[in-house]
Amino acid sequence: MVKKIQIAIDGPAGAGKSTIAKIVAENLGYTYIDTGAMYRAVTYKALNQNIELSDADSLEAMLLKTNIVLKPSSKGQLVFVDGEDVTQLIRSNEVTANVSQVAAHANIREILVAKQQQLAANGGIVMDGRDIATHVLKDAELKIFMSASVEERAKRRFIDNEKRGIPSTIEKLKEEIALRDKLDSEREASPLIQAEDAIYLDTTALSIEEAANEILTLAKQKVE
Repeated sequence: MVKKIQIAIDGPAGAGKSTIAKIVAENLGYTYIDTGAMYRAVTYKALNQNIELSDADSLEAMLLKTNIVLKPSSKGQLVFVDGEDVTQLIRSNEVTANVSQVAAHANIREILVAKQQQLAANGGIVMDGRDIATHVLKDAELKIFMSASVEERAKRRFIDNEKRGIPSTIEKLKEEIALRDKLDSEREASPLIQAEDAIYLDTTALSIEEAANEILTLAKQKVE
């Protein structure tokens, strides 16, 4: 029986983590978990309920009564909040602009990290986020830190937004991505940093398929 490993992929917004992680999971027959979707789901519900996003205690009280479910499908991972399919809704500009603030709260991270660790316990998992290798799956057999230039990441986000019908401009996206990098890297709770034993992968000049193949090659070396 082939060993099933944990693959942890970290990196800043727009580096291509989710798209590439999905391809890797599909090729290996693994489960893909987009941890960012969990933080987006919390942000989406908090905004809907007019909860102050700087109020960690109110956010925690809301989260403890919230049921977040990630379901695989032929169209990719679906996200449900209290039974409602919010897969597209959590990608709105409003959620994107506010998710870093919610993710910065240590108590919110603690609750969601416990859930993420539970999902990954049996291996056969590809998980992406900001602190997977450094905090969530510290013992993952393969750790990747994926990045790309701000310009390239803004272009990719612009194309994604166009596909989803979300209005945006490259310049505005560059500003938002640079700010998100700053917030994610400087937060006190599990900041975005490269794990010491993670492999750095710059995807600026790589296609999605090329980046996925790099990770698949590394994964196959780990299970041989």
